[in-house]
Amino acid sequence: MKRLIFKKKAQKNTQLELGMGRKREPDRNFDRGGRSFYFFDFDDNIAFLSTPIFVFHKKTGEPLALSSGEYAQFKNSIGEYGKYANYEFIYGPDGSFQSFRDKNIRFYKRLFGETEDFEKDIENALSYPDFDWKGPSWNCFYHAVFNKRPISLITARGHRPSTIVRGVQRFVDHGFLPNTPNYLSLFPVSNEETQMSLTGSYEEGVDVARLKQLAIRKSVEQAFEKYGENPYHRFGMSDDDPQNLELIIEEMASLKKELPQNSFFVISTHGGSMVKREIFSDHTIDSVIPDRAEQLSLL
Repeated sequence: MKRLIFKKKAQKNTQLELGMGRKREPDRNFDRGGRSFYFFDFDDNIAFLSTPIFVFHKKTGEPLALSSGEYAQFKNSIGEYGKYANYEFIYGPDGSFQSFRDKNIRFYKRLFGETEDFEKDIENALSYPDFDWKGPSWNCFYHAVFNKRPISLITARGHRPSTIVRGVQRFVDHGFLPNTPNYLSLFPVSNEETQMSLTGSYEEGVDVARLKQLAIRKSVEQAFEKYGENPYHRFGMSDDDPQNLELIIEEMASLKKELPQNSFFVISTHGGSMVKREIFSDHTIDSVIPDRAEQLSLL
């Protein structure tokens, strides 16, 4: 599914989700001390944002902006073959992923309202109809937030965790989320400090899918540290990128082998479809979720 580049503003948002009259539901295994832990990729999964990724012409250095959907579709061929054979990625502050990193805005500029790109992009998205920016896992994300499930955001972005929190808070401020998420962990895996905490070193261009594997394992460890070890804990990760999904399933299978009493799920939202996979050490059980309302009972 391609990320949307918003073109036409609506006068106001079309649907505010305040949760009025809705009762919070306990975890499925709450009576046994179990919790359901929800892990989410952000871009093109929770929400579509218009944050550009730049590729640069090999000869002229001229930048070309791609949407995240275009990047996901062509990232393996850029610089090699096809329509972007003459372009390449450049790393660094003014490189391909400059809009997915913090600009390190000085404190006094923040006092005058200057914000990081992630915050700006969410604010911009919310000025359009909600069906333009809501991703395929939005309903599941809302359900988890509303019911105060422990949530981990595991994203390829390189912002500071505090920037991610401020950006997501915009959904709360505009009435699209009923409360601040109950954060278990935040892993923007391209962030230098985050990557150092996962691998002990930092390098631009490291395989994001591999970093997400480490972040999933770390999130499971943090879940046990905070909520105690319990055979009835359930863990689910939602992502839209096929390469990420392959390694997420691999990591979940490894965790299931180590923790056979716990349940592990992967929710694939690639191409706009939604497939729930229960992960076992040597196989998966897949089920297609045809109705977005059924997202509410995924875990």
